[in-house]
Amino acid sequence: MKIAKSTYLFIFTLVLAGWYLFIGIYLNKLGYYNQESLFYIEKTKIVFEGLGNRLKVMGLTAPLLPFYSTFIFSFIDSHLAPVIASALGTAGFFYLISRSFLIRVKDDFYLIMVALLFALHPGIIYMACSGKAIYLVVIFLYLFFLNLLKFYRSNTTFHVSVASMCLVTLIFCDYRFIWLTLFFIPLVLSITLASLNLGEKESIFRLFMSFNSPSLRRKLINKTFAIYIILFILPVVSLICYKLLNQTHASDYNYFMESPLATWNVLVDKLNYDTAVTAVNYQLPELSILVSLRVIYFCPLILFGMYLLRESTYQVLTVITLFAFVEFLHIKYDKLFLTYQYYLIFLFVALLCIVFKVHTIKNKLAVKVGLALVIILQLYTGYTFLTNSLITDERRFITTFNRLNPNTDQSESKEIAAYINGLPEGTHILMDDAVSYPIVAFTNDVKKLTLPYQLDTFLSAIETPYKYDDYILIATPKNPFTGYTQLNDKYIPEIRRLNSGVNYKRAYETDGWILYKVVTLQ
Repeated sequence: MKIAKSTYLFIFTLVLAGWYLFIGIYLNKLGYYNQESLFYIEKTKIVFEGLGNRLKVMGLTAPLLPFYSTFIFSFIDSHLAPVIASALGTAGFFYLISRSFLIRVKDDFYLIMVALLFALHPGIIYMACSGKAIYLVVIFLYLFFLNLLKFYRSNTTFHVSVASMCLVTLIFCDYRFIWLTLFFIPLVLSITLASLNLGEKESIFRLFMSFNSPSLRRKLINKTFAIYIILFILPVVSLICYKLLNQTHASDYNYFMESPLATWNVLVDKLNYDTAVTAVNYQLPELSILVSLRVIYFCPLILFGMYLLRESTYQVLTVITLFAFVEFLHIKYDKLFLTYQYYLIFLFVALLCIVFKVHTIKNKLAVKVGLALVIILQLYTGYTFLTNSLITDERRFITTFNRLNPNTDQSESKEIAAYINGLPEGTHILMDDAVSYPIVAFTNDVKKLTLPYQLDTFLSAIETPYKYDDYILIATPKNPFTGYTQLNDKYIPEIRRLNSGVNYKRAYETDGWILYKVVTLQ
């Protein structure tokens, strides 16, 4: 009995998922963790094992959907949950793209190229095996653009509605994608023009014809406004509701994106930038005029994809919005580096361009040779881009992956956590997990810890720690996050001054942390 191609595709997807899991788990055993996955691990531990009101942690931890995707797999192993989620999510994304090629292109060559990319591209392996939520961002951005291109072809507003839902989901995976809507405001006019039944093909002449005919002008305005409503109303309403939820439970509309207790990237992004610009071997930060060139260097496949779309002006403009988007992000967040996901999205949008247009090219051989060469170049640039990344987590991943040597980045956090794990049951430790969440992630029993999510208890413990806790974890001046927590080297002298009858003794010490024991109460 002949086995269908879709069955082979499903089997390869399972093999790919196993490949990602093997790499991710092996790197985890070597000690590789990143700040994002540790943050989700810590919040998951609080939700499942913590004491007190955990509703705020469960509902306001951001980005929300990446946290929930980790949350789902925590019953298997809390430390491996982010890796499992990213591995399975990336394998599922491969199946989604490959099915598109199988249905639309019907040529095994392109399936092989996609399979090679997903199996060997360092950036995709990083997306699948690091435990980061990049896979969710690229999946929903891919679906967003897929439905827009379907709308161009079918002129059915159902696809705009689906695109709107994908945009909402994308924003809840990474809030910064809300700015993508800015560049679709002028593009909607082009989309509407393309949907009008006019004999003229060029956009400028279609616009001229529409404005010079009262009936066409009315139709253009009505349809443009309708697409605005369908595309943008759901994201706007969803964000308003979520901000109101933040105001209700945290008394801050922007708590989910500005508080280090709610999101991991507030402090980590700043630290990455400060580390790079103050390093002895100074690295040139990203320059605005060069961001698009960096994109093309990382993803030459996007030029191949745009070449295929060259006869459809509005489709090319749709892809160009992504270039404008990353340029805007670099200008707006000028003290932060663009992370890998903002470059990786171009790779999958390029594949989407190929899905939609490659079957219309007559010279099949030239296209296949050109695509194979670009894919080989893509594998090389993906590796060099990670190796030379300005972001520590990204460089650490490729270094650990290449050398297969134990990664010691989190050894200090594990060391402190091991000491806390060895303390007697019933011991209580005052900690600020805005900066110490890696330590909490490696702690076996979070019930020992007094953390900010226990708001009233934590505030009282800050003022009179000897009444609530047996130990206090302090960030030393060498700790890069010492300026972002009240529990720093200034805290113990101040609390001693307020109550001289209490003595604090150093119980355990590393370069970045000191664990003080409350010894005497007079």
